[in-house]
Amino acid sequence: MKKILFIMIAFAAVLSSCNDYETYGDKKEKERNAIAKFISDSSIVVISEDQFNQQGYTTNIVRNEFVKLDKSGVYMQIVREGCGTKLQDGENTRLVCRFSEFDILEDTITICNNKPNLSLNGRSVVALPDIIQVSRSSGSFTASFESGVMYTVYGSSSVPSGWLVPLTYVKVGRPQSLTDECAKVRLIVPHSQGHATASSNVTPCYYELTFQRES
Repeated sequence: MKKILFIMIAFAAVLSSCNDYETYGDKKEKERNAIAKFISDSSIVVISEDQFNQQGYTTNIVRNEFVKLDKSGVYMQIVREGCGTKLQDGENTRLVCRFSEFDILEDTITICNNKPNLSLNGRSVVALPDIIQVSRSSGSFTASFESGVMYTVYGSSSVPSGWLVPLTYVKVGRPQSLTDECAKVRLIVPHSQGHATASSNVTPCYYELTFQRES
């Protein structure tokens, strides 16, 4: 009798653990729901690529518009187009990036370097910008981190694909006058376009991100 009871308890435990297990499909559904909630809670107006093109590749900040880019699944708002010129085909350069990263699932800021100081591994450090080496070839971008918070925290030189999406649309010059401003975008980046940690955990992230050429 005790043996039968033990088997029944063990079987129930197995069933419980199976019910608790999240498949990749479950995690993607959770991600979609989290992004939808974030969009709703933030009063974001999602526009199509066709509308984005008709508006001259701009997003209306007053209406809090984000364009959903179908190929990548990234949602993008262009806050400032930037100054100077866009990256040209065949060009290879360094960009200075300031950003904040917000974990949409956990509803919290993960890391940032757009403040004078930040806490890193329990220590207060000067928030230096991230430097990425980026090149454009046949309309596609490749990039790697050379230094900065992302490289230090995540231990990888790989730049999230979502970060490269805006480079088609913004100028990345360096401000030369009081009226010049560096490019600024806001992004909702699904895990498939994020860094390796976000990808493996199926974590969507929200970024505020600026670009300018290194001096």
